[in-house]
Amino acid sequence: MLIDTSEKLPDKSLRPYISHYAGFRIMGASLGITRTLPSRHVTLMIGLGTPFIIENKGTFTSFLCGMADGPNYVHRGKIIEGVHIFLNPLGVYALLGLPASAFAGQVVNLSDIIGSSAHELHDRLQEDLPWSSRFGILDNMFIRILKEASLSNELIWSWKKLLKSSGNIRISELSEEIGWSRRHLTEKFINEIGISPKTLARILRFENACALIKARHFPLADIAVESGYYDQPHMTREWQALAGCPPMTWIHEELPFIQDYELSRYNNERPT
Repeated sequence: MLIDTSEKLPDKSLRPYISHYAGFRIMGASLGITRTLPSRHVTLMIGLGTPFIIENKGTFTSFLCGMADGPNYVHRGKIIEGVHIFLNPLGVYALLGLPASAFAGQVVNLSDIIGSSAHELHDRLQEDLPWSSRFGILDNMFIRILKEASLSNELIWSWKKLLKSSGNIRISELSEEIGWSRRHLTEKFINEIGISPKTLARILRFENACALIKARHFPLADIAVESGYYDQPHMTREWQALAGCPPMTWIHEELPFIQDYELSRYNNERPT
């Protein structure tokens, strides 16, 4: 199996809203089904090869995945090629005119969000260009459609605090520090990004465990403790819920296809 990837930060003006871009080309993969990862990002995928078939969702050339606490199942062909755009959930409104909550738990055709511009973008990215030029095309498009948007300082602070702790902070502690009730904080999260702070914390712990497995490969019991789980059985239950399989199954079936950029955690994680 041959894998060619490239990643890049967006233009500085976009970094409060977009975490990073990644281009990928995988050749000689075995036919099968890949589980997508729950993520701190709203993810936008633009295919440059055969369309993506997602079980129970449909067939897509370009699509957006909202935040979710479970996997999607994508049919894997022998050649997989596309551009992956990692959107910061609190910046989705500024880019697309709708909050991330509008897409929570969904897979949506990009054309249903930005209309004919989706087809134009797909055609341009399909041209025989280096990855850097494709990323430049994305910069130009997002700069053109960027809108002003305002968010409460309390919501932004809570988001940052959860990310900094990798999900290992009590939601009651967050709400106390900003002077909101836990219920009000939860409502604000759900209204803006579509999931509760508790669910985001679960996803962040899961992401951290994934990164540790890929980077270090030390015993799962140690990874569980370092990621903030009570013990390995607790991590296994969470993994089953979030990834659709236990950790060892994920390691054998999914880890060979996971790229570093999918687990990268950049500093530009919130609107300014």
